[in-house]
Amino acid sequence: MSSKVVATATVRAIKGRKLIPTRAALTLTPAAVERIKVLLTGKPECTGLKVGVRQRGCNGLSYYIDYAKEKADKLDEEVCQDGVKVYIDKKAQLSLLGTEMDFVVNKLSSEFVFNNPNIKGTCGCGESFSI
Repeated sequence: MSSKVVATATVRAIKGRKLIPTRAALTLTPAAVERIKVLLTGKPECTGLKVGVRQRGCNGLSYYIDYAKEKADKLDEEVCQDGVKVYIDKKAQLSLLGTEMDFVVNKLSSEFVFNNPNIKGTCGCGESFSI
């Protein structure tokens, strides 16, 4: 004898609610969005920024940011948030998965800061990391 397991599910339509992915490729803070808008104001030919990682530093990897006119490779990830575009290099997608990009201003510097949950270790200066 075989027994069948029957499962039912309830479906509800929710109006006015936007679904948020549980693990976005990259999220931007409002400060990062505003800074990207300021940077792109002076570069009308550019559509966004490109973010990636390079082999560099005492701990292995470091981030790089550059202006982008378009999506350079069809495998690059495109993140559109609040009117700005950030392209993630195809080689950096797994390293940046779930990362929050912020822009921080203090008395000595102003810089983009990546809050990355995948990092296993960083160097003393904070410019390179390992996964």
